Amino acid sequence: MSRQPSRYAIHLMLAGGHQEVVHFRSLEAFQQWYGGVLTVAAPEAFVNVPISDLEAEYLVVRAGSVLGLRVEPLYSALEED
Repeated sequence: MSRQPSRYAIHLMLAGGHQEVVHFRSLEAFQQWYGGVLTVAAPEAFVNVPISDLEAEYLVVRAGSVLGLRVEPLYSALEED
């Protein structure tokens, strides 16, 4: 039986050397956000990046400032700092 990740950490590499980590409960939720928001927006348009499980909390970035993504499956509970 294969293990299933409990959530996914998405590492956003942004213009200017900034990095941000956001979490999604499933790979499908990330793919839906990525395909529905990030890839269809114009590069100079602002897009909302959900940064937590709270519905009203977002990071707002320009779509063109996202230079790279790293998807990391997490197999344990999310630890709060």
